[in-house]
Amino acid sequence: MNIRPAALPGVWLVEPVVHEDDRGYFMEAFHEADFAAAIGQPIRFVQDNQSGSRRGVLRGLHYQLPPHAQGKLVRVLRGRILDVAVDLRRGSTHFGRWVAHELSDDNRLQVWIPPGFAHGFLVLSDHAEVLYKVTAHHAPEAARAVRWDDPQLGIRWPLGAGQAPLLSARDASAPLLAEAEVFGPYTCGP
Repeated sequence: MNIRPAALPGVWLVEPVVHEDDRGYFMEAFHEADFAAAIGQPIRFVQDNQSGSRRGVLRGLHYQLPPHAQGKLVRVLRGRILDVAVDLRRGSTHFGRWVAHELSDDNRLQVWIPPGFAHGFLVLSDHAEVLYKVTAHHAPEAARAVRWDDPQLGIRWPLGAGQAPLLSARDASAPLLAEAEVFGPYTCGP
């Protein structure tokens, strides 16, 4: 696997080595020791989540507060999405910054989003199946969201003029970053 840092410190891109022949392909989607060595810490996944969504669905921006904060390793099994991570660690020099990557079944890229970041994605294909491994179980009492179109974040979602995404009621009513309960204070690292 080729594991490299993304433009936002703490977020990593994972590109598997794909072996293809006339039968199809084989790839190692995750290797615990290689992943830990690349990002500099061991990671323990406790749950796999999978969602299926149609074009225009936007899920996010979601996160869980400590002690249930989640790291996520995200990949697309079918289709294409724009995947977004937002640094919500108050005190981080990158607080409120975001990074986006297109993930698809063609490019097979994965994104590691560490605890302290919000995560969301927009479905760009007719249908997408997204799989993400998480480091903590879902804890409804710790679950939070930030509004997808917060002007302070300025995320450039690839929506057509006047086009609105399909949102859950929770995501449509999520607070702005200025009003959200976030991580902090963060005093070390990037």
